[in-house]
Amino acid sequence: MSKYDRKIKIAIKQLLGHEPYIRIDREYKMELIGSKRYGAWNTVLSEINKDSIVYSFGIGEDASFDMELIRRYSLNVHAFDPTPKSIRWVENQNFPKNFKLHCFGIAGYDGEISFNPPENPNHVSYTVLDRPTTENDSIVVPVKKLSTIMNELGHKKIDILKLDIEGAEYDVMKDIYSSSIRPKQILIEFHHGFPNVGIQETKNAIETIRSMGYDLFSISDTNEEYSFILRS
Repeated sequence: MSKYDRKIKIAIKQLLGHEPYIRIDREYKMELIGSKRYGAWNTVLSEINKDSIVYSFGIGEDASFDMELIRRYSLNVHAFDPTPKSIRWVENQNFPKNFKLHCFGIAGYDGEISFNPPENPNHVSYTVLDRPTTENDSIVVPVKKLSTIMNELGHKKIDILKLDIEGAEYDVMKDIYSSSIRPKQILIEFHHGFPNVGIQETKNAIETIRSMGYDLFSISDTNEEYSFILRS
C-alpha cells in the first residue's frame, strides 16, 4: 500500500467515525519508531539495549524502524525479505554492519512458498494471499519456521519480533503458538483488508496472541498494525 493510500484510509475512517476493531488491553509507555509517514511501529523501549535481539520480517523499501533502533542502541537487527526488489534495494543502501539481511521469509513450515506480486509494478510488497490479477507472475521463494531460524542463528530469545509479511502472519502465529517461543514484543501487521481474509481471522489471531500471555498495547490509525508485549 502506498503512503497516499494509507492517508486516504485513515481519512475515511475518521470521517465516518469508525471505532477500532479491537481495544487495547493496557497502556504502556511507548514510542513510535521509524518513519512517521510509513514504516513506523509503536514500541516499548524500557528494556531495549545493545544486546537486544531484533527480528524484522518484511523490509520492502523502508528500513527506518530498523535504522532507528540501530542508531539508538547499536544493536543488531536481523532483517528478512525474500522478494527480489527488496533485496536489490537493500543492496543499494549504505546500511551499517548491524543490519544483517537474510534473503528468505518466514512461514509455518520449512520449504518454499509462492508469492504473488503487487498489482502496481511501482510497489514492492508480494503476498502469499490470492491475487488473481498477478498470480501468473508469481515467484517461489524460500521460507523457514521461526524455530528453525533461531536455531540457525544461535538465538535463545527474541526481544522484538516485527512481522510485516503480507498475509503470512496468520499461519506464522499459529506455528509460534504451538512452540515455546515467546518474543518479548510482537509488532504485527494484519491483512484483514484482503477479501479472502476478513476481520474475523485477525480477531482470532489476536485472541491467540493474548492467550500466549501478551497485552495488546497499540493499534495504528489504519487498524492494521498491532503491538503486543509479553506480560511480566
